[in-house]
Amino acid sequence: MHNKEYVLDKLFKETSLHEEEHLSRFATKNNEAYRQIEEHEKRLRGPFAIDRDRIIHTGAYRRYQGKTQVVYFSNLFDEEMSNRSLHTTYVSQVSRSIGKMLHLNVDLIEAIALGHDLGHPPFGHDGEEMLNECCVKHDIGRFHHNIESLFIVDHITNHGKGLNLTFQVRDGIVSHDGEVHDEKLHPKRDKTEKDLEEFLHMMKTENTTSPPATLEACVVRISDTIAYIGQDIEDAIRMGFLKREELPEDAANKLGTTNDEIVSTLITNVIYNSFDKDYVAFDTETSDALYELKRFNYEKIYNHPLIKKEKITIKRGMQILFDKYMIDIEKKNAESKIFIHFLNHKSEQYIEITNNAEKVRDFIATMTDRYFNQELSEYVLPGRAIE
Repeated sequence: MHNKEYVLDKLFKETSLHEEEHLSRFATKNNEAYRQIEEHEKRLRGPFAIDRDRIIHTGAYRRYQGKTQVVYFSNLFDEEMSNRSLHTTYVSQVSRSIGKMLHLNVDLIEAIALGHDLGHPPFGHDGEEMLNECCVKHDIGRFHHNIESLFIVDHITNHGKGLNLTFQVRDGIVSHDGEVHDEKLHPKRDKTEKDLEEFLHMMKTENTTSPPATLEACVVRISDTIAYIGQDIEDAIRMGFLKREELPEDAANKLGTTNDEIVSTLITNVIYNSFDKDYVAFDTETSDALYELKRFNYEKIYNHPLIKKEKITIKRGMQILFDKYMIDIEKKNAESKIFIHFLNHKSEQYIEITNNAEKVRDFIATMTDRYFNQELSEYVLPGRAIE
């Protein structure tokens, strides 16, 4: 009679072998995974599945639901508007659909997808822009949410000790940039930890991008765009910012006019153009239509007057809170929320490797929209809005 551990271990090995036999020659195998700190514990899950589970049990993952996607004032009155949690779920589902058809490692895909936006601050890309201005002002380099996402899994979660994720997942998180328009994306398979460090250093002074190390991460990066492009249109129509008939005719004819149509068209196109290839790609016609739709969204949605009006308030509030927390740290104000809800729960290692401005950056980046507004209201004029 075999004991339970033997049976489970045998079952895991047989399942893993069966899965890997059906993977593409371009897929990342589980035995290729490696961590900065080697782990010898016996597991009944693959390394990328372990990473996925570590990510979804973090506080940063739970706070996704409190961070709106684009229309960041809508959460006060419309709970069906997209938030960061829904977006990461969409990215996960889109990338898993593509990865499954391309016979890639879906555990790796899912881990990257669910962790890619952990470092996104409150109030969408406008919040990121405003936090970036504060970071530059305090001489700690530019703020990029993908860099902050990596810093979160490496140095902020687990009380400042990090999660010790695999290189492949960490690279996928930091390389996910869905804002970049890629018609074809090749993995840079010779990337190393040193390349990551050089990229992080470079991003402090400029806005650049880095190709992912794995084909799975390439799928997530291209899926990030697929997941938000049509959903942002649906949110804008729901808010009354946009009418469906306003969509650019050429892009609408090629991609569709609803989120379902757009997602289906783009997923199908990627699969057809990427199967058994060491890259992921759209055909040129579809890529051009997608780029046209991106430009349309920026003009009609992301730069809509109602959103930009709120941006002024966010900018002022971000500056006020950043300066407040800097003073609180310098004066060792133990009553400040940056101590109560953040620094008091971090390891000595985290405290030592970050300066005061970096601590403030990390605290603000963890905030939900509601928490930010609450802190601002309590500090400035309790019960009154900023004018």
